[in-house]
Amino acid sequence: MVKVRFSKTGKDDRIVEASEGDTLMQTALSNGIDEILADCGGALSCATCHVHVAPDWMDRVGPPGDEEAAMLEMAVDPDGTSRLSCQIVMRADLDGLEITLPKSQL
Repeated sequence: MVKVRFSKTGKDDRIVEASEGDTLMQTALSNGIDEILADCGGALSCATCHVHVAPDWMDRVGPPGDEEAAMLEMAVDPDGTSRLSCQIVMRADLDGLEITLPKSQL
């Protein structure tokens, strides 16, 4: 299992376990992270699963692909650490991943 810390800008941090191969979005939904709406169900057609990856983790997580980058333009307040959680596949080297939920989704 891979552990992920979801932070709501310093309050109510939650550490959850993810299964390798699941997306970060699936992990959030199955662990009651209600701020991840996932309106499109992970079809890369909305930005309601927008998250901020901790800067120290960006190299391991990697940058968004072209389609994801275009979709992130629809997100509220995207920045250089923005990713869509439906596009991050959990794997062993992401154990300890730190995610901050956007203020607009709190």
